[in-house]
Amino acid sequence: METFASIDDIQRHAEQVLPQMVFDYYAGGAGDEWTLRENREAFQRYVLRPRVLVDVVERDTATEVLGTPVEAPIIIAPTAFQRMAHPEGEVATTRAAAAAGTIMTLSTIASSSIEEVAAAAPDAPRWFQLYVYNDRGVTKELVERAVASGYRALVLTVDTPVLGLRDRDGRNRFVLPEGVELANLAGLGRGMKLPHTEGSGLFEWVASLQDASVTWDDVAWLRSISDVPVVLKGILTAEDARLATDHGIEAIVVSNHGGRQLDGSPATISVLPEVIEAVDGRCEVYLDGGVRRGSDVLKAIALGARAVMIGRPVLWGLAADGERGVGMVLDMLRHEFDIAMAIAGCRDIGSITRDLVAPAGGP
Repeated sequence: METFASIDDIQRHAEQVLPQMVFDYYAGGAGDEWTLRENREAFQRYVLRPRVLVDVVERDTATEVLGTPVEAPIIIAPTAFQRMAHPEGEVATTRAAAAAGTIMTLSTIASSSIEEVAAAAPDAPRWFQLYVYNDRGVTKELVERAVASGYRALVLTVDTPVLGLRDRDGRNRFVLPEGVELANLAGLGRGMKLPHTEGSGLFEWVASLQDASVTWDDVAWLRSISDVPVVLKGILTAEDARLATDHGIEAIVVSNHGGRQLDGSPATISVLPEVIEAVDGRCEVYLDGGVRRGSDVLKAIALGARAVMIGRPVLWGLAADGERGVGMVLDMLRHEFDIAMAIAGCRDIGSITRDLVAPAGGP
């Protein structure tokens, strides 16, 4: 572990230790994976404009996300089936997040249950990601369980009316490994267990349960059944960002599902400025997709994001060494962010301003 110098080092190690089918499920994207690559490459089209001769002896990376203090503007995105990476899966991740002073977002299709994750770090802040299912009773039950277990926000994924076509999973005939289950859906009595069949059973499962008719009316319904804030994950346009604020949404995530849904959609960092302008301070904005360096975090914050969410790096850390590996990923990114802040002349989050970044190559 001590030999890893970057997130990419940890990813290369994860590729060596994970079964090919599992690594490809985590690493892969939709179609030709252009958007997957673009999420990272687009960060290189922005440059930092460091200011010099600034006293940065004392620095503070802390901020607040929906009123919750975090040690750095880096929170954990929802990712599915973490027990494919490590036997403790989401339990290890939530403990690492708690130790790092940040928020863990649990996926509906996690391999550890809502209650199990809450018990693993009972005092730590956590959010719950969900979809709206054909059976609204299932969605309502998941919300009630999450709220009862102390989850502080609901993260509604809005970019998945159907599942994107992921070639790697098709080639690998992806199925869940033995011992990895849909922990949050087990026992609901609605036939929601992912079938262990030949081919990618995941697609058939989502196609049978996911409601492709979800609209803004369903977002209003979700807000009506709980008092916790609702975060919309999957916004890529100014138009939808404005609609989110018009519907009273507290926060949005600029996200293309890690390049796993619509290949050819834009990189998240490239559309962040238009989203920030559209919401005009009426809700918090986070970004996920392609964040691998502390300088990426700095660019996103300078462009107006309140925080970034990381998904795949957490999985690579989990595969490398469970809770300790996730902790290393979080510490590494925070340390890189702190160093980038110092060199750029920023003492705290408030001193990171829009003029810190510019398009590469000038106007």
